[in-house]
Amino acid sequence: MNYLFSRDIHDWPSWGKVFQSIEAFAPLIRHIFQKENLPCEKIENCTPGTNAVFKVGNYIVKIFAPAESGMDTDSDYNTERFGLERANKLGISAPKLFASGDVPDKYLFRYMIMAHIDGVSFGKMEKSLTYDEKLVIGQKLRAITDKMNTPCERFNQVDVRKRSIRNGRWMDFPVRFNRERVAYLEKLHMDKSDKVYVHGDLNPDNVLIDANGELYLIDFADAVLAPVSYEQSVVACELFCFEKPYMLGYFGDYKVADIVELCRNGMLIHDFGGDILRHSIGPADEISSLEVLRERLYHIVKTEKEK
Repeated sequence: MNYLFSRDIHDWPSWGKVFQSIEAFAPLIRHIFQKENLPCEKIENCTPGTNAVFKVGNYIVKIFAPAESGMDTDSDYNTERFGLERANKLGISAPKLFASGDVPDKYLFRYMIMAHIDGVSFGKMEKSLTYDEKLVIGQKLRAITDKMNTPCERFNQVDVRKRSIRNGRWMDFPVRFNRERVAYLEKLHMDKSDKVYVHGDLNPDNVLIDANGELYLIDFADAVLAPVSYEQSVVACELFCFEKPYMLGYFGDYKVADIVELCRNGMLIHDFGGDILRHSIGPADEISSLEVLRERLYHIVKTEKEK
């Protein structure tokens, strides 16, 4: 039988060998664009991630890893599709979703076709920005997240509190810290009214800036329903690294203690919290307790604000 995609996928390493291959995916991509009545132009590689992502003319096509890769990407596909549809409906700055679906081939491939944003990632542009430009970016991002971080219907099965309790990303932190972390989470009570839609991964690669200085959010696959601190703690810790002009733009005339509380609470329930804290405040083995975490955060936030 002739397949559109002929390579073998039987585990994660085998997917990793082909997911950036234009040659391997070109027949499948051409079929998808024909199916959706969209023009299939030159196929180009994009920044590598988890799934197969290519630029096709003025479009981006994302083909999700099939089950044979060992990854369960069904939730990612459904979550990202919901997030893009919601963003488009609410007028949130994100790529327009043109099509989504699946192709039963040698493997079942789910896909999305969205508009290509002609912009540069925040991470690549950040060092060239002036103080005033950073202030404006903070203000613009706050306007976007205020529109996005609002109540909505349940769109996946993630319970952020329960997931955080068993999250393996914290396992290299000291025993005492983890004991206190789990105790905190077990006592944490979140009503339905406390939860809003959050993007969940506003890192420097997922915020794009175009030639006019406008911001766009991409990659909605990690979205969940969670307290707003889940979103804002990532913005402060990972995206802005507590840098004063961004923080003033986003949070206004903020108090150090308020940001510390926000970041502590947000990071403790965040799926990537352990990784972000290792990067932003220091080695895991030095964070021996929740109090040490608070002290470290206070020192960094205060130091950055006083610069």
